[in-house]
Amino acid sequence: VMTKKYVDGVPLARQEKIWARQGVELSRATMANWVIRCAQSWLKPLYKHMKRQLLKQSVIHADETVVQVLKEDNKPAASESRMWLYASGEYSSQHIRIFEYQPDRSGKRPESFLKGFSGCLITDGYAGYNQVQKVTHCGCWAHARRKFDEALQTLPKEKRQDSLAATGECYCTRLFQLEQPLMDLTPEERYTKRLELEKPVLDALLAWANEASAKTAPKSALGKALHYLREQWPYLKRFLEDGRLEISNNRAERSIKPFVMGRKNWLFANTEGGAQSSAIVYSLIETARENNLDPYRYLVHVFSKAP
Repeated sequence: VMTKKYVDGVPLARQEKIWARQGVELSRATMANWVIRCAQSWLKPLYKHMKRQLLKQSVIHADETVVQVLKEDNKPAASESRMWLYASGEYSSQHIRIFEYQPDRSGKRPESFLKGFSGCLITDGYAGYNQVQKVTHCGCWAHARRKFDEALQTLPKEKRQDSLAATGECYCTRLFQLEQPLMDLTPEERYTKRLELEKPVLDALLAWANEASAKTAPKSALGKALHYLREQWPYLKRFLEDGRLEISNNRAERSIKPFVMGRKNWLFANTEGGAQSSAIVYSLIETARENNLDPYRYLVHVFSKAP
């Protein structure tokens, strides 16, 4: 049931019909209770241990997305809650993915979750992450490039090629092109090569952005892209300081995507307990997949050993 819902994206309501066709009377309510009971009784201790291990890592990527919970205290059914995702970095000693359900997008959520973590935190620039203290905040070049692409899409096709938006996107794309051959280097080698190859591009980009900002309407799509770039600059350039850092937050976006894809099918959680249990199950499944383990066989192993 868990594998079908959280790996294959088959909602419990649909599973109920599938079981019925096979002659098995199994209600969605029963399956939901199974998931919640198993998550809370057997998976939660492992989930907490995984979180402790994650906070020991030197680099963490973070992201969040919307989740709707129908029966939530003091909130209408149509209101939006959040599923947060925290992922260990490329060079972490253990590859861990932790999902956490919270009723809102407040910055106090990551602040609370990451208490005790003192490494590098890579995010998309959402201001709420600034509440996290005693960490080194790092930016995401994929988001910077996306802002320029959005500005590019507002222009007529015949005017895009020679536009300022195209120039900004070209600078960002150049960074990713230079980064690609460095993927197989050690962090120390990558650090050296970045200073040699990518720092000149960053210096040129900042000089261009300062000049372009002076002649761009602040509220235009390009103005917003330039504002994001300049505001985030202290965090965007931080990858030059440590070869273990990635230049984007794509690792977190890839890790949260299975939840986003599953949400398209099952649409919402019924209760807070269901949302919390889903976070626990997603954490174990995505961590298993990140470590090249089969999720079904991994869950069978956990449920065999945990009791």
